[in-house]
Amino acid sequence: MRFEQKLKLLISSRYLFIYVITNEEERLEYTISKIVLQEFNSNIYSWDFIDGYTSNPNCLGYAQRNPLAALEFIETLDFSVAKVFILKDFHLFINDISIIRKIKNLSKTLKNINFNIIIVASEVDIPIVLKDNISLLEFPKPNIEEISAELKRLFHVLNISYDVNIDNLAFACRGMSMDFIRKLIAKLVSTQQSPSYIFHLINEEKKQFIQQTDVLNFCSPSNTIEDIGGLFSLKQWLQKRSNAFSKQAQSYGLPIPKGLLLVGIQGTGKSLSAKVIAQHWNLPLFRLDVGKIFGGVVGESEKNIRKVIKISEDLSPCVLWIDEIDKAFNRLVTNSDSGTTNRVLSTLLTWLSEKKKQVFVVATANDVLSLPSEMLRKGRFDEIFFLNLPNFQERQMIFQIHLMKVRPLTWTQYDIEYLSKLTTSFSGSEIQQSIIEAMNNAFYEKRDFNSNDIVNSIADIIPLAFTDHVKIESMQKWAKLGKIRLASK
Repeated sequence: MRFEQKLKLLISSRYLFIYVITNEEERLEYTISKIVLQEFNSNIYSWDFIDGYTSNPNCLGYAQRNPLAALEFIETLDFSVAKVFILKDFHLFINDISIIRKIKNLSKTLKNINFNIIIVASEVDIPIVLKDNISLLEFPKPNIEEISAELKRLFHVLNISYDVNIDNLAFACRGMSMDFIRKLIAKLVSTQQSPSYIFHLINEEKKQFIQQTDVLNFCSPSNTIEDIGGLFSLKQWLQKRSNAFSKQAQSYGLPIPKGLLLVGIQGTGKSLSAKVIAQHWNLPLFRLDVGKIFGGVVGESEKNIRKVIKISEDLSPCVLWIDEIDKAFNRLVTNSDSGTTNRVLSTLLTWLSEKKKQVFVVATANDVLSLPSEMLRKGRFDEIFFLNLPNFQERQMIFQIHLMKVRPLTWTQYDIEYLSKLTTSFSGSEIQQSIIEAMNNAFYEKRDFNSNDIVNSIADIIPLAFTDHVKIESMQKWAKLGKIRLASK
């Protein structure tokens, strides 16, 4: 059921207090006005803390800086005429004991009166004692059709000849407010760039928006699938689903991909794979810092994970990268946080199983054995891939990829086969580090580096696999049992 239908139902059913979550006050007011005037012919009264009541000439400025008076004013009006009251930012005052008591009193005295009081709030903050008195609604962001219509209107009004597909542009703007979109078009006009430049502006604006959340980071990956050495099974899996978020896939009846869990010791390419997925599928990448979810204030952690879910769904389709998820939800570590971790985990797992929006979750973990068994259950992720240490052929590919980047004209002069034989038990990042170390040493001696320099640097590196061999053997055993899937053939 759409928001307009839900609101009509609540108003016609005489629900007194309706709590609407949104940051788009202007668009919400327009929607409410259209519904009320067309369907109910009610008078509308609008209040905010600074200006008091503003929309009715008989009460201009009344109850300025006085939220209690704003509620008391409602009782003084003629009960025979239907009325709708819009109280902006009222969630900031709703926990005051006098406001709580007044809402309870009004719920009794106005029970059979054709009044509706709409509280406009940017977040949910309803006292427990008022749960039965208030109905909750969420005002959704503009849909693709609304955005497309507004873009066409703006392009027409501003006389902009668009050389971009409006549907693609509307899709890119998904998750943004109408005001946000109008500012984007204004910025486009100011920069005097072609309409296609707006895609760059959208990414920049989304990046700033994500950074303000303090729990998500906007990543701009430049890596391609060719930058991954080996991992053939994983790459094949990704390529088969490269159009899984398209309209054609939806029309075909394909379910929306849920996500991947990538496990393996550090340096095996888990983070690189997350970046490549977003780049290969042409989707924005948001990185979740799991440590920032957990706050010291009671209820803050649960609020943060809900915020992450809402933002990622609002800005879908996207890739949500949860890095080192095992450090936050480690079943081998005893938690003394009064159940906060379990509640956050429960919220995340429920969302992973039931999400309908186009959010592809890529979770990475260094130790699959420490993860809660609920996270490994089928249905949370589409697949769990084990990124093992690269074999000989994969090490050759990794050396070739990194040498081609730093010596694109002379990389064939290096003895890649011999270097690959020397790096048994090396991870991809350790192979890269051996090349960097060789370059540093040669640069210090004011000459170009050669294969011998890499050989010497390899001798100085102690692979992490020597200390993490128990983890590796355990995950290899899981792969043999079919519990997780090998990312390499």
